[in-house]
Amino acid sequence: MRIPSTLVEVLLVFALFCSSPWTVWSSNTLCQQTNEEVRPHSVSITEFGAVGDGVTLNTKAFQNAIFYLNSFADKGGAKLFVPAGRWLTGSFDLISHLTLWLDKDAVILGSTNPEDWPVVDPLPSYGRGRELPGGRHKSLIYGHNLTDVIITGNNGTIDGQGSIWWNRFMNRTLDYTRPHLVELMNSTGVLISNLTFLNSPFWTIHPVYCSQVTVQNVRILAPHDSPNTDGIDPDSSDNVCIEDCYISTGDDLIAIKSGWDEYGIAYGRPSTNIIIHRLVGKTQTSGIAIGSEMSGGVSEVHAEDIQFYDSYNGIRIKTSPGRGGYVRNIYVSNVSLANVDIAIWFTGSYGEHPDDAYDPNALPVIEKVTIKDVVGENIKTAGLIEGIEGDNFVNICLSNIILNVTSNYPWNCSYVKGYSDLVQPEACEPLKERIFPDHCSDCYYLTNQIQSSNSQNRGAWFMSW
Repeated sequence: MRIPSTLVEVLLVFALFCSSPWTVWSSNTLCQQTNEEVRPHSVSITEFGAVGDGVTLNTKAFQNAIFYLNSFADKGGAKLFVPAGRWLTGSFDLISHLTLWLDKDAVILGSTNPEDWPVVDPLPSYGRGRELPGGRHKSLIYGHNLTDVIITGNNGTIDGQGSIWWNRFMNRTLDYTRPHLVELMNSTGVLISNLTFLNSPFWTIHPVYCSQVTVQNVRILAPHDSPNTDGIDPDSSDNVCIEDCYISTGDDLIAIKSGWDEYGIAYGRPSTNIIIHRLVGKTQTSGIAIGSEMSGGVSEVHAEDIQFYDSYNGIRIKTSPGRGGYVRNIYVSNVSLANVDIAIWFTGSYGEHPDDAYDPNALPVIEKVTIKDVVGENIKTAGLIEGIEGDNFVNICLSNIILNVTSNYPWNCSYVKGYSDLVQPEACEPLKERIFPDHCSDCYYLTNQIQSSNSQNRGAWFMSW
C-alpha cells in the first residue's frame, strides 16, 4: 500500500525532531510483575471461630487472627486464609508482613451496622472529613505505618454492601464521612491483586501517604448511580502502579489526589510517579481524573493503553482557585473511547472547599500535559479545556487524536496555551500552533525519547520508506 507523501513527511518530521520510532516509554522500573510473597506461617480465619454464613459477625475473629499473626512479623510474616463462605465483619486492621488471601468463593462482607465501622481522625491533608466536618468512619480493611502488605487471592470478593451508606448520603443523615473499602496510610510495599471489590460505601481503594503500591488484576464494581464510589484513589502517594484492571463504578475510575486546599498545601506531600497500564471501564463521571483535591501537587503520571466506554468523560483535571499545588508532567497515550460525552475535560472552577479559611489567591499551576494517540467513536464533545483567568494552563499538547464527534462545536477552550498536531476535529485556537518541529521541548515526554544513539535507528527507519 502506498502511503500519501504528506503523511510520510509528517512522520519523518516527527521522527527527526521528537523521538525514535523504536523507543517506546517503559515503566519496568515501577510496574514489574509482582509475585505473592511466600509466608512461612499460615492460619485460616475459621481457626478463630469465624462462621461464613453471611449472618454471624466475625469482626473479633479477624481481629484475633491478626493479633495472633503479629507474633510472626519478624519471622518471615504470615498469611491469613479466608476460605469459601460469606464472612460478615466490621472494620479490622492489618499488620506488616501479612498476606490476606481470599479463596475463589470467599466473600468478605462489610457490616450494614455503622457502629461496626469506628470513627477515626480526619486526614491531616484534608483537615476534616471529606463530606462532613470532624472525623470519618474507618475503612473496612485498614492499615497504617505498615511494610510489606498483600491483599490477594484466587479472585475472591470484598463487598462493602454500600447501599445503606449511599442512602444515608442522599438522605443527608450521615454523622461522619463515609468509609472506604480499603485504606492504607503511611505504608510501604503494598500489593493488591486478583480480587473483586464490590459496592464500596465511598472511595474503594485509597492508598494515602504511601510508597511502592501495586494494584494489579482487580475488578471494582458499583452501581452507576452510587455516589462517590471511586475505584482507585492514590492520594499523596508515590511509586504507584495500577495495571490490568476493570472498573465500573458511580464516580471516577481512578482519581489521583494530594490533599485539600490549605490543609493539602501545608501537609505538602505530592502524588508522583503514578503508572497506569491497561485500564478498562465505564462510569457516569470520569475515567482518569486528577483532583479535585491536588493541593500537595501531582506530577509524573503516565497512563497508557486505556479503554473507556459508555461514560461521561475520559480524561479530566479538576482544580480551582484556593487549591494551590500543581499538576505537571502528565502523559496519557493509546486511549480508545466509545460513547463518551466529553473526551478531554480540564476545569479550573471545581470550587468545593473544606472551610472558609482557604486562600482564594492560591492558584494551581497546570503545565506540561501531553495527550496523544487517542481514538473515539460517538463522542459528543472533543474537549472542554477551561483554565483560570490570570492563571493559564500552559504547554497542553495534543497529538494524533482522531474523534468522531457529534457536536457542531467540538472544542471549547479558555485561559489555556498549548500545541497540537494531527488532531481531528481541529483543536481550538489556543492549541492550534504545531508541536512539530519547534515545540517538542514544551511538551512533556515527547523529547524524553531522544538519545544520541537513536540516529542509527532513524536511518534504518528512513530507508524503510
